[in-house]
Amino acid sequence: MSPAVLHLVGTIDRPHTHDPRNQAPMTTPTKEPVGSATPDVTISGANDSRQNRNREMQLIPEAMARAHMHDRLAVAEAERRAVRLVYARRMQRKAERASLRARRALAMAVMQ
Repeated sequence: MSPAVLHLVGTIDRPHTHDPRNQAPMTTPTKEPVGSATPDVTISGANDSRQNRNREMQLIPEAMARAHMHDRLAVAEAERRAVRLVYARRMQRKAERASLRARRALAMAVMQ
């Protein structure tokens, strides 16, 4: 007895193509009574999810660049605040020294 030769494009385990758009839609076998199985599978939902996934994948570098720029802007702003604080403290010390010099000069003037 020779094995039956199937002229199918592919099987479930070894499909002809892995792209669901190019595969034939699944149909219910004729042996089952009508209404006993789920309706034929449509791939419109798969296409929509694939497009969303592709769009999300394409937007990942943009999102990463945006997050990177946000981090860099935050670091730059922190550095600017640190520089302003250092400058303000330097100016405060300079003002305090000027105030002490002025007090000494006033004290010297009063003493003489």
